[in-house]
Amino acid sequence: MKISHYAFVAVAGASLTLSLAPFDWWWTAIIAMAALAASLNSATAKQGFILGWTFGSASFATGVSWVYVAMHDFGGTSVALAIPMTALFCIGLGLVPALFAYIYCRWIRDGIAGKTLGFAAMWVLAEWLRGWIFTGFPWLYLGYGHLHTAMAGWSPVIGVYGLSFWVALSGAAIAFSITAPAQLKRHGYASIAACLALFALGFSLQNHEWTTADAKPPLRIGAVQSNISQEKKWAYTQYWATLEQYDLASEELWPDSDLVIWPEAAIPTLYHNALSYFEYIAERAEANNSALITGVPTRTKEDMHNSVMVISGGEGIYHKQRLVPFGEYVPLAHYLRGLIAFFDLPMSSFNRGDPDQGHLQVKGWQLAPSICYEIAYPDLVAQSARHSDLLFTISNDAWFGRSIGPDQHMQMAQMRALENGRELIRVTSTGITAIVDHHGNIRTRIPSFTAGNLKGVVHARNGTTPFTRYGSTPIIVLCFGLVLCARFLRRSNPA
Repeated sequence: MKISHYAFVAVAGASLTLSLAPFDWWWTAIIAMAALAASLNSATAKQGFILGWTFGSASFATGVSWVYVAMHDFGGTSVALAIPMTALFCIGLGLVPALFAYIYCRWIRDGIAGKTLGFAAMWVLAEWLRGWIFTGFPWLYLGYGHLHTAMAGWSPVIGVYGLSFWVALSGAAIAFSITAPAQLKRHGYASIAACLALFALGFSLQNHEWTTADAKPPLRIGAVQSNISQEKKWAYTQYWATLEQYDLASEELWPDSDLVIWPEAAIPTLYHNALSYFEYIAERAEANNSALITGVPTRTKEDMHNSVMVISGGEGIYHKQRLVPFGEYVPLAHYLRGLIAFFDLPMSSFNRGDPDQGHLQVKGWQLAPSICYEIAYPDLVAQSARHSDLLFTISNDAWFGRSIGPDQHMQMAQMRALENGRELIRVTSTGITAIVDHHGNIRTRIPSFTAGNLKGVVHARNGTTPFTRYGSTPIIVLCFGLVLCARFLRRSNPA
């Protein structure tokens, strides 16, 4: 196979990022998947592995380029080391699409069903695998590009994995229509027609309300975006200035807010070290009949947690379950600590929270919490969304710098609101801080990289969407079934 063939696949993989925020050229993902499907059409399993690896590595190189920003700009890693480490990270992630391509070429491809349904199903299973293996990296899913297209109507039913299936199937159908023998092209055209029909049906689904407005009065929200840079956040010399900044910023919010929210790890020390400050802040909030929720590191016995807790006006504490490797914990820490500064970042020794934690309770509202990276996990959020009034997430996106990372992260949060038919509050230290409606649209936000306050109202929702009830299980089971069917039919219906 010629080098130009691999270059073609690399370009296709790199272009996949354009379908996601902040670009939102959703159709580029379909073209990219069509290019991949066509390239794998006559490849051996070994060639398919390399093609899939090339495609995946290129897509991550463009899509998660912010890893370099985190390592170099904020992790103290030199350019000479940050570039190869970022490249190694992208190449490692590329092994998952490589595995997809190998299995597809080896056992699924040789049949009409395999070249269309089998291709799409295997791709979704690869995304799903990437979402949990080695703690998971649920980034760059194809479905996120359809937050604002007609396919968004399907999101409360089939979730982001279901949307990814449609994208992959659309690309495979186009590739099959182009590469199949003349007598079989009609099957490709039929697949394209089916994809268009699903797209059209999405328009009507967008008008369906899966959840209903609750009778509770709206909750007045105030959120503080401090815009404290990452290099200053954990500096001891900035500690008292940070406490004063949150105190002063909240002063104008207390009188007009039922709930004031501070971002992830707003106070850069363990909760018990700042207990007197939190007692003072609680008094300020209670004097105005307001509640306060903040992110703050906590310690329980020997365990340290990245937590969010209710300081006044309610009760509850939540410890983050899905931790960021190397950012919040260091795999093989005994061997890696001390090698480079990136492995010794502040607060990189957290422990996981229990999986059965409850909601945060504020003024009779049930808030379903998630911290930073956790909003990227569809099923984790869906499980928490059950019996909740509102979705709530805090983050410190200063690690992303001025990259495409914050926009991608916000897009995922919007998808969680849409999947679960719940409004969502997102509060970050540097942006994007916003209130999202139950259709996944940003209702109000404040500019990134500015210090300021957000004010708005949120509304409780009753009921559940199909996705909230069942999560990703139906689409994953369907994909496993389609892969088995494609495998069984490959010899009886060759293409």
